[in-house]
Amino acid sequence: MKVKSILIKDTTREERIRIIAQGLSACGNECEFCGGCDNLGGGSIDSMYEDYIEGRKELREINEEYNRGIVHG
Repeated sequence: MKVKSILIKDTTREERIRIIAQGLSACGNECEFCGGCDNLGGGSIDSMYEDYIEGRKELREINEEYNRGIVHG
């Protein structure tokens, strides 16, 4: 099975929403009303990944900023 690119140029907005939801479900819980990432200082999921979902920043850029301590949301 070939893995599809997650780059903005290769995805639709709806696909990016699914990519975020699937990636964050790795903990085994639903993200809705979770607050887990908020407790880690990342802010809300919607605001943290909004730039990726809306096609302004690649997912890699947002994650790098988060790891450097630049908090979104």
